[in-house]
Amino acid sequence: MRNKKPPFEITNAMFDEITEIAELVGHVTATQGLSANPTLRRTNRIRTIYSSLAIEQNTLSLEQVTAVLNGKKVIAPPKDIAEVKNAYEIYDMLDSLNPYSVDDLLKAHAVMTKDLVGESGCFRSRPVGVVDKEGNVLHFGTLPDYVPGLVAELLDWTKNSDFHMLIKSCVFHYELELIHPFADGNGRIGRLWHTLLLAQWKPMFAWLPVESIIHDRQNEYYNAINRSNMESESTAFIVFMLSAIKEALIEAIQTAGAAENMSVNELRWYKIEKFLKKNEAITNADVREMFDVSSATANRILTKLVDEGKIQKTRIGRSWGYV
Repeated sequence: MRNKKPPFEITNAMFDEITEIAELVGHVTATQGLSANPTLRRTNRIRTIYSSLAIEQNTLSLEQVTAVLNGKKVIAPPKDIAEVKNAYEIYDMLDSLNPYSVDDLLKAHAVMTKDLVGESGCFRSRPVGVVDKEGNVLHFGTLPDYVPGLVAELLDWTKNSDFHMLIKSCVFHYELELIHPFADGNGRIGRLWHTLLLAQWKPMFAWLPVESIIHDRQNEYYNAINRSNMESESTAFIVFMLSAIKEALIEAIQTAGAAENMSVNELRWYKIEKFLKKNEAITNADVREMFDVSSATANRILTKLVDEGKIQKTRIGRSWGYV
């Protein structure tokens, strides 16, 4: 049946989240201009690509992803490097994609999985199941014969439904994962299309790295999917995704506010401190990539922070790092 509403419930908590998100969007638009700052756009796009691929076990670090996209040589599995280049290419095409087109969805998959999978740019031809790390089957995807029709129906509902785009984009993301239309790349395409749909509401979402929040809260992300699977409706997933979108907006505002009021040295420490919250140590190479400076300058930055008592030098294998 065309335009059939996927199963989910609208809750008061969702309305509250949507109201808060709308207020935060207004604040970001007024104070930061995510879609107008080229440096910020590129930084956020790289974070988006790194995070979405890391969720799928891509081994490249954020620094390595940055290096690949800057044309530098990186020692890493060729498949992982190809995933980075493909993802950057399709995210760079967001403005040209019709979010309600089956053909464009397939085109996006073709770019995302170019030279990586056999069934690239087409719906899968075989049954597929989703398993956890222990090999337990979590979910069986839709039988291949039904995939094209269900994807077309989902896109049609997303286009014509009167629900707020914040809700529709979350529902689409979950339902696409449920259908599991591709042999590989379903998660990457689901997150890409979620971003594309949000950008239809507010263009700034094309540059907001919501995927980085999903990566930080990866267990919650999968728990929300699994809970929705068990409950046969996407309510739990919608609630999670709205909270992730709100968190990404808050982070963007805090980062912008910090940047506006900090000296160069304070801003450097702010970024290094954030890095150390997610990593055991920071190295000269990390600082070089982070600030695009020479090795000597990176060493001066680190030495100054040691002198100020903010970090201390430590041994990491055969080299030195700072904690």
